[in-house]
Amino acid sequence: MKLNYKRLGDYIQQIDVRNKDEKVMRLLGVSIDKKFIESIANTIGTDMSTYKIVKHGQFAYGPVTSRNGDKVSIALLLEEECIISSSYTVFEITDTKKLLPEYLNLWFKRPEFDRYARFHSHGSAREIFDWEEMCNVELPVPPIEEQEKIVDAYQKIEKRIALKRKLNDNLEAQIHTHYKELFLSTTDLLRDLPYNWELKQLKDCGLDISDGNYSTKYPRYSEFQKSGIPFVRGTDFKGKYISTKNVLYISLKKHRELLKGHTKKNDILMSTRGEIGKIAFIPDNLVDCNINSQLVRLNGNGVIPRVYLAFSLLSQPVRDEIKSLITGSVQEQLPIGKLLEIHLLIPDNATLNRFVRCSEPILDTILKNEQEVASLENLSIIILETISSR
Repeated sequence: MKLNYKRLGDYIQQIDVRNKDEKVMRLLGVSIDKKFIESIANTIGTDMSTYKIVKHGQFAYGPVTSRNGDKVSIALLLEEECIISSSYTVFEITDTKKLLPEYLNLWFKRPEFDRYARFHSHGSAREIFDWEEMCNVELPVPPIEEQEKIVDAYQKIEKRIALKRKLNDNLEAQIHTHYKELFLSTTDLLRDLPYNWELKQLKDCGLDISDGNYSTKYPRYSEFQKSGIPFVRGTDFKGKYISTKNVLYISLKKHRELLKGHTKKNDILMSTRGEIGKIAFIPDNLVDCNINSQLVRLNGNGVIPRVYLAFSLLSQPVRDEIKSLITGSVQEQLPIGKLLEIHLLIPDNATLNRFVRCSEPILDTILKNEQEVASLENLSIIILETISSR
């Protein structure tokens, strides 16, 4: 055991309180993002009395680690009590004057904890991080005043991030509203286009569109590095911004070998697998990086303004068309050939310029806020790293 590290089992105890009288009906689950989330389980006809009760300040985690992409589903409940599946393990800190729940929660948020839990999971068909292994976790337990300072610093950053994201939601809603008022409220895209307006397929709009490289030169896992040329994936999308928090990197040599998927200034990226149709904007610091095979880059090429192209792709008519073009039964996808068939409304220049003049400054503010969020997230990572260095 490291100097100043303590065994977690000396500070926690397992809790198993069942919902016998079914008074608690709020059913939640636990995500790999270390949060309690609304459950999507169909509970019609289910006996809720067997579910476990979790109270404010208690933890819950899913012992099965083999199905979560090397991450552990664990979270601290900071809301009113809820019930969860009996497959979860519930526990609490025995003396919060020695170990703060919020401080312990920060320890669990570290990627090193996920790796530790996966390494210490056992089983063949299903790998389990059991209660005994949880109790054997070692962590630094500084004086309570120091724990409070660490938690306070982290929470201030989280509140700032939440504020920026809420602001961006409102700003994005403004652009959507403006788009609907100008282009969708009085327009029948199939029968009654205004004079000088056109409906064109993406392949006929003069755009610069390409997908990521998926040839034999596609990077193998062993070729990814800690630094180099960013290799952007859909999982790097954070809002409409691309976070480098968990981005992969490839060498300059590998970058030059990949002939497709090199990003350009003012690119919009779209996911064509997973959450199909999700978009993000390429910031200046990610120009001339690579995208993986599940993304497509679109560029107005000086013909279609970036903000108009982006919010057209997010509009309901286009999203409906995307849905109709998705292929695949086992894994849904939107092949680039199908993407090029999507129709884009091309309004007259006066109406288009009116939208751009109003919306581009708002988009710039959104991207600046997202950039600040990325910086704040990096600060939060530094705080988590300092915990283990004590």
